Amino acid sequence: MDLFEENLNQENKNQLLAARMRPAKLDDFVGQRHILGKGKLLRRAIEADRLGSLVLFGPSGCGKTSLAWCIANITKANYKSINATTSNVEELRKIIRASKQQFARTQKKTILFIDEIHRFNKAQQDVLLPDLEEGNLILIGATVHNPYFALNSALLSRSIVCELKSLQEDEILQILNACLKDKEKGLGHLPVRASIEALNFLAKSSEGDARRALNALELAVLTTQPQTNKEIEVSLEVAQDSIQKKAVVYDHDEDGHFDTASAFIKSMRGSDPDAALYWMAKMLYAGEDVRFIARRICILAAEDVGNADPLALVLANAALQIAEFVGMPEARIPLAQAVVYVSTAAKSNASYIALEKATQNIAENKVQEVPDHLKDTNYSGAQKLGHGKDYKYAHDYPGNYVKQDYTRKKLRFYEPTESGYEAKIKQRLAKLRKE
Repeated sequence: MDLFEENLNQENKNQLLAARMRPAKLDDFVGQRHILGKGKLLRRAIEADRLGSLVLFGPSGCGKTSLAWCIANITKANYKSINATTSNVEELRKIIRASKQQFARTQKKTILFIDEIHRFNKAQQDVLLPDLEEGNLILIGATVHNPYFALNSALLSRSIVCELKSLQEDEILQILNACLKDKEKGLGHLPVRASIEALNFLAKSSEGDARRALNALELAVLTTQPQTNKEIEVSLEVAQDSIQKKAVVYDHDEDGHFDTASAFIKSMRGSDPDAALYWMAKMLYAGEDVRFIARRICILAAEDVGNADPLALVLANAALQIAEFVGMPEARIPLAQAVVYVSTAAKSNASYIALEKATQNIAENKVQEVPDHLKDTNYSGAQKLGHGKDYKYAHDYPGNYVKQDYTRKKLRFYEPTESGYEAKIKQRLAKLRKE
């Protein structure tokens, strides 16, 4: 081993665990099967060493830097890494000149990894364009922001754009277990005994961020005194201290999950915004999927608020879309607004009850035939069959209403309440029914 290799090994030992555990092969890369699975375009391009410029975007700890590092190990290109927060145009031009010289001597291209590439302004991004166009440089840019908003369209047109997803709990658990077994880069050289509860807690509370989970595990191991048998025991309590977050009784497929969700829904239905916010905060703290929470709000807005306040469903749906778009932690804000609005809104389940009655009628009675005057007339021969005959077009009459049968037998399912806006609906229906 020469002096350079010795210094490099020492440098690697000084790195944080998350950096040391970066995979060198695609088969060791955990997650992102939608872009790296067998036969996927990006995987084929990497394995064939035919990769063009690439923009990776996704939340923190999902593997953007690790994927760039993995590509650098697999391909035959040189690798240079910079961070856009501390770099500048002068450094970019220096790297580009060096990459040209290197290619002229060895025919080896250079991969330039730019972390937080969204921090570069338009002028800085434009510096890269000529050399990307000529193939002098392979760019891999990483960002937590949507590149279609954060990067120049000219840069995007020269790159493959790939979205990376937050890691699932089982994927983070796989990374943690691999780390505990890895004697070279991980913690396998230490006598660590981590409880299943501790590992599950770290996987859950890291919220899809593998870097956070690994750094917390490393902190737990290095700050825990060995037992008398020299084992380093990482318990649930130690894991809580290491990630600075306490465990809550909440599981995603058992009583803790369903009981909390039930309390959340019933608190909104019972018009108690404080309780509803408390149960939502518990779910978010435990790492619940924001889409699950948003869907519950939407369902309740339709089922329990209904036409007493039609805006509730509009606001709930807006919160769902915004939550999916911005992600955590900001997604909590529109969700909180929707929870408060739905909780304090006037309530009516009349629409839901009406649907249940109609469904029961269909199930228990002979299904009515559509009246002839309501049948479709948009085909040849319909008129000969008498379809559409004597149909009255409501807009041809005063008040856009005309008395007409819409079922062969009279039915009544919807009984509006006096709650909120539904009181106005009740008044209008009563008038029309009387007429």
